Amino acid sequence: MLWDFAENNVFGGVAGDYLTSLDNMVKALERMPCSGRGEADQFDAQTVSTSGSRIVSTDPPYYDNIGYAALSDFFYVWLRRTLKPIFPSLFATLAVPKAEELIASPHRHGGKEQAETFFLAGMSRALVSLATQIHYAFPITIYYAFKQAEKKSTGGLSSTGWETFLGAVIQSGLTIGGTWPMRTELGNRMIGKDSNALASSIVLVCRKRPDNTPLATRREFIAALRSELPAALVQLQNGNIAPVDLAQAAIGPGMAVYSRYARVIDAQGNPVSVRDALAFINQILDETLAKQEGDFDADTRWALAWFEQHGFAEGDFGVAETLSTAKNTSVQGLEQAGILASKAGKVRLLTPLALPEDWNPATDTRLTVWEAVHHLVRALETRGDTAAATLVAQLGGIADTARELTYRLYTIAERQNRATEAFSYNALVQSWPEIARLAQSAKPPQQSELL
Repeated sequence: MLWDFAENNVFGGVAGDYLTSLDNMVKALERMPCSGRGEADQFDAQTVSTSGSRIVSTDPPYYDNIGYAALSDFFYVWLRRTLKPIFPSLFATLAVPKAEELIASPHRHGGKEQAETFFLAGMSRALVSLATQIHYAFPITIYYAFKQAEKKSTGGLSSTGWETFLGAVIQSGLTIGGTWPMRTELGNRMIGKDSNALASSIVLVCRKRPDNTPLATRREFIAALRSELPAALVQLQNGNIAPVDLAQAAIGPGMAVYSRYARVIDAQGNPVSVRDALAFINQILDETLAKQEGDFDADTRWALAWFEQHGFAEGDFGVAETLSTAKNTSVQGLEQAGILASKAGKVRLLTPLALPEDWNPATDTRLTVWEAVHHLVRALETRGDTAAATLVAQLGGIADTARELTYRLYTIAERQNRATEAFSYNALVQSWPEIARLAQSAKPPQQSELL
């Protein structure tokens, strides 16, 4: 994360000026679901005492992503000069207190492992404190928008930030009922500019785990995951969650299965860790997206396999021909379909910008889902939502299948650090609601509607 600043016209009628900020605050207050007096108090979350009638919704620190206290010093030293006489207790220290800050800061705790231990222990204490005092009829909702480059683990992929945080949630005696992806991040924020930053916060919905929660074997846990997670993923996709958020959102229904048990144990009686559970969840996410390939035509399945190996770079004709035989197509046919270029013993997929601008799916004699996605990407990036909507209206039912393929392509591009392609696929799905709305209004009325 790169912290930066900008000089802004505070009376300019744009985001950041006083009137715009005040107007946004008023809008939020007008839509609050409750009324009455609000209070703000400064307490340590690990020791604060709340009453049993409280409903808790919290946005905790994101592992090691942001050094809140260090960042606050930039403002604190100037605020202290002017406000210490008015709020002496708030500005009693020369700088912002940092020792108890609940983040995994290696330089503060003597190394990465010690910082992780500090975060896990502190977050567990904070969540235990909340879990023992909340209103019994309502869940705790915890916002978490942590995104981290994933690392290989036994059996799949895992993420240290999520692993440590979820470990704290489960150790505190909470069970995860599910996740609500909520679109909370503005597209014009600096971290999201031309990047695959998370578009949503993932809200974990947690309740106290019953005392009589059963044990489960590793086999039972994985069987339950395979049974329940694919349907949850389809539901997330149908809700048009951005591809960049899908892996994070999938953690919720996956961990709902894991945390419903007191413990998950392997064949030797050892506990299956949160890290291993996350690896299994990511593995089943990949399998589910891969199974959706059954909806694709043979040419698209070839292009997808080639893209995973080569992206839009050149590869050997012989390899392409062998793959085409396995996918029940041919390089010549793929070239005729407008998917690839073949020359001098080399083959490469056509980039969106290399595709013809006058393409019309109605006259394409070998229409593929692959073409549909990349013509939509080209239309969106060069001519905007309206042009993409015109294509969606022409594509009809194949448009929904194209959206499925976009999720798969994003996953491949993100995992292989192909940032440009990942950004394009993510942008297409994020724009889909508006594209679909424009496409619907562009459709000619049906005969039944005319009557």
